[in-house]
Amino acid sequence: MSDLSPASVEPLLQGRLGRPYRFVEECESTQRLLGPAEAEGATVATDLQTHGRGRLGRTWETPPGQALLFSVLLHPGPPMAIWPELSLVAGDAVASALAPETGVVAELSHPNDVLIEGRKVAGILAEASVGRVVLGVGLNVNQTDDELPAETPKPPTSLRLETGREWQRAPLLSAILLELERRYDDWQRLHTNR
Repeated sequence: MSDLSPASVEPLLQGRLGRPYRFVEECESTQRLLGPAEAEGATVATDLQTHGRGRLGRTWETPPGQALLFSVLLHPGPPMAIWPELSLVAGDAVASALAPETGVVAELSHPNDVLIEGRKVAGILAEASVGRVVLGVGLNVNQTDDELPAETPKPPTSLRLETGREWQRAPLLSAILLELERRYDDWQRLHTNR
């Protein structure tokens, strides 16, 4: 059983994001699994994306079960023109959630990468359509050096490489969703009260 199964993840969820939660062992991309009628907070995670995507049409590849790969659906209230800011909100949430969970110090690299000392540990992909934004997150968790791509614009890393140990993905997912919820709510309040 994957550590991203509903039985592993749902008891750890602390907020509204991540509900409802679905897990699929393999898919083309979690971005494509959230339909237009789903509720805000709906989240899909997978062990393997066969056509994972990044910014500028780049691919995101990783061995099965080694990364945290998920998408979450949002229905932002502020004007659509500022929705691209949600990539920054999500990237900042990922970076902030990692420190208390793993002890690593990560930072957002504009517009959608999360870095540890200049090495990419995560990427964010935000795709907007009428009334909704799907935020995709790919976080390198347990990959070894030879499991990371060799030719990338920024050198890659994983939490395992940075800390010398393997990590359970379900607690990381829960922590990221909770931090994303906090930052998303702050972002909405900021732009709604203008």
